[in-house]
Amino acid sequence: MATRKVTLSLDEAAWSFAEQAAARAGMSPSAWISKAARREAVRTGCSPVPDVTAQAAADAAELAAAEEAMRAAG
Repeated sequence: MATRKVTLSLDEAAWSFAEQAAARAGMSPSAWISKAARREAVRTGCSPVPDVTAQAAADAAELAAAEEAMRAAG
């Protein structure tokens, strides 16, 4: 999975919880926060942002195929 470097501000207690939980899970705090954010987002009904570049390429390919089919049909 690709990663993106960001800067976050956490209160001291949140950082302490994250460090402790990450250590127990054998993960870095960054990996643990990423996992926790993903879990909370899914729990609250969020879904990943679609890959619009891949969707656009698929749409373009589908359009080209449809145009070719129409030309072939006459």
